[in-house]
Amino acid sequence: MTERRLAQIAWLARLALALVFIWHGLAPKILWLSPDEVAMIAAHGLPDHPLFAPQLIAAVGGIAEILLGILLLTVRRQRWPLLVAGAVLLVLLLDVALLSPHLLIQAFNPLSTNLAALALCAVAWLAEAPSAADS
Repeated sequence: MTERRLAQIAWLARLALALVFIWHGLAPKILWLSPDEVAMIAAHGLPDHPLFAPQLIAAVGGIAEILLGILLLTVRRQRWPLLVAGAVLLVLLLDVALLSPHLLIQAFNPLSTNLAALALCAVAWLAEAPSAADS
């Protein structure tokens, strides 16, 4: 496979992955706060304090996801954003599995979404040549 073709594959995988993070940060956390998001946050048993309000935590998480999506699109010469994305996906999936396992069998559940996004991380990682910064 040519280097150009691999670069196209990597870009497509990064674009799709970034859109997943941007959408999941924006839609269910910021624009239309999902009851499932609120329930997942509440499952952590955080103190009843304004700093730990589910709406605030969801908004901060949403902003972080959007920033990660933008990072995936803008820092294309380095692969470390793919590692960050993969780690975030694994941690969030583990969090749901431990604290809200009933969500793993729902339609459009975190298991299928996160596994597909992890596959996009792997595709981009494999298609991109390592840079000196990755060493």
